[in-house]
Amino acid sequence: MANLEQIVSQKAENDTRWKAQQQSERENTVAMQDAGIMQITSSPEAYARYLDMQGDNPAYGAGNIALIMIQQPEATLFGTRDRWRGLGRFVLEDEQDRGAKIFTKSPTGRGYVLSDAYDVSQTQGREVKPPLLLQDDTREMETALTVLLRFSPVPVVTDRELTVAALYDPKSKQLIINPSYSDSEAFAAIATQIAHARFHDKGFNQNYRRESYDLSAQSVSCVLCRRFGIEREAPDLSGLPDLYQGWQTQNRQKLLSSIQDMSKQIGSSIEKNIMPPQRNRPPVRRAAR
Repeated sequence: MANLEQIVSQKAENDTRWKAQQQSERENTVAMQDAGIMQITSSPEAYARYLDMQGDNPAYGAGNIALIMIQQPEATLFGTRDRWRGLGRFVLEDEQDRGAKIFTKSPTGRGYVLSDAYDVSQTQGREVKPPLLLQDDTREMETALTVLLRFSPVPVVTDRELTVAALYDPKSKQLIINPSYSDSEAFAAIATQIAHARFHDKGFNQNYRRESYDLSAQSVSCVLCRRFGIEREAPDLSGLPDLYQGWQTQNRQKLLSSIQDMSKQIGSSIEKNIMPPQRNRPPVRRAAR
């Protein structure tokens, strides 16, 4: 006769041990994420790397980018097993135990769980489709600029006497564009100034100052330009440590997340309006934070 009392007791002990292990792993991952966020917002080199990673992996949030940068510094494109499976690829057997921990939405839709993520170099299968690249004087670029301007929360006017490609004027709450510049220059500049306008929030953001939000606005533009293969100058990162000095980790991550959210919304809308249905990227399961 089975000793059910002992079986039940052992199950309870195992469940308790498993929960403790899961909690410990989660706490360690959160600590690692915080360390990554601090590194990104303290080191110009790490911040520049972050912008590239965010542009190449638009579906993933700042927290997960930070985790990948800490665990797999050489990573380029990454995803969970489900994501790679959706792209027709699978994780190599020798790499199964070498994934990086990231946070993904729970299958129940409530909260987040830890998942393993793998760089493309750890996978094999169908060739990864190249990203949508925007070039000057093309229908795709014209569409992209049209969609980009839809995200301006303020009226848009043109001025050929303007000394830059685009400028957001917080006083008149207008986005001013000089149409004389090339498409690529216009895209990069307009993206930056639209970000300024959205951060200003039509004047409702009382803390808005152009100088304090300029790096974040340029970062939105950098992420979008990286995503679509548009060359643009890197922002001046010499003042990065001072900009974030005294900020708590959660506030640093919150600002990075606002950059990711804005660039993701704009970028996804551009792709949706340009790419035909058969070329759309497969949906990313369990979107990460």
